[in-house]
Amino acid sequence: MKVLENLADLLPLVGQEVAVSNWITVTQEQVNLFAQATGDHQWIHVDVERAKAGPFGAPIAHGFLTLSLLPRFFESALEIRNSRMGVNYGLNKVRFTSPVPVGSRLRARIKLLGCDAIDQGGLQMAWAVTVEREGSDKPVCVAESLTRRYP
Repeated sequence: MKVLENLADLLPLVGQEVAVSNWITVTQEQVNLFAQATGDHQWIHVDVERAKAGPFGAPIAHGFLTLSLLPRFFESALEIRNSRMGVNYGLNKVRFTSPVPVGSRLRARIKLLGCDAIDQGGLQMAWAVTVEREGSDKPVCVAESLTRRYP
C-alpha cells in the first residue's frame, strides 16, 4: 500500500503508476447479490449450468460489478493521511475489455493522470485504472476515474 502524508504529496506523482491493489476474488455469491441489487439477471451471470455451455464456458461477472470494485481497489492500494474525506466524482471513460469468469482474482494498477485544485482546499484527481485478471495478459476493465479529496 502506498501511503501519502497529505494531498500535496500527490502533485509530484502525476504521470506515474502510484499503486497496485490487493487481489480480490470474484465469487458467484457476489455476482448473484449484484444481480439482485441491479435487476440484471442475465443467464451468463446467474445460471451456472447454462453459462458452462455458453460462450465463456462459465458464469461471468457483470461488467458493472467489476467497475463497482474500484473503491475496494483504491482502499487497499492507497492511503492519504491528513485528509478528512474522499468522494467518487465520476468516470470519463470505461471499457470492459475481457470477461471475468467467476472465481477470477482481480487487482488494479492505478496511475495518476492529473490533479486540479478545487474548493475547500481539496484536489480533484484523474486516475487511469487498469483492472487485471490473474493469469491473463489482457486487462478486464480500463477506466478513467475521477475522485475528490478534502484536507
